[in-house]
Amino acid sequence: MFLLMRYIAKLLKALASETSPGQIAGGIILGMIIGLTPLSSLHNLLIVVLILVLKVNIGMAILSFTIFSGIAYLADPLFHSFGVWLLELESMQETWTAMYNNEWIALTEFYNTVVIGSFVTAILLCFPVFPLARYGVLQYREHIHAKIQKWKIVQAFKGTKFYSIYQTVNRVRG
Repeated sequence: MFLLMRYIAKLLKALASETSPGQIAGGIILGMIIGLTPLSSLHNLLIVVLILVLKVNIGMAILSFTIFSGIAYLADPLFHSFGVWLLELESMQETWTAMYNNEWIALTEFYNTVVIGSFVTAILLCFPVFPLARYGVLQYREHIHAKIQKWKIVQAFKGTKFYSIYQTVNRVRG
């Protein structure tokens, strides 16, 4: 329970921080891509590198990965069906064959129906999720953050010795 409350507090802190909404939304979509696709896929290594290199919120990427992993578990049959459809497209047969015959591109495992179906779905979802996440962060900061700070449970938590120690440690760590 304490661990859950700590993560919720970190989530709310990240949403209210000076981090730009684009950085938070970027973390969300990169975590979404990793979460929706099979974890052992080669392209996920590239996404992890992007998370580390780009200035995105790593905490949001981890949270997004966790949430979308659960969604992916339920959506795998849909990803499989979509992947079958993609791999059976007559107009793409030469492309798929060339990719499969190239030993470097074959490492991506795009010949696997779940991998290609989930990857294409994740990429397509980036287009609506990024602006929606960005908008959600802006709305949270403008309308919801001040209300949450007024909740009695938040006020009570801020009055505890634990919170003052946490604030001190946070200031020291930067």
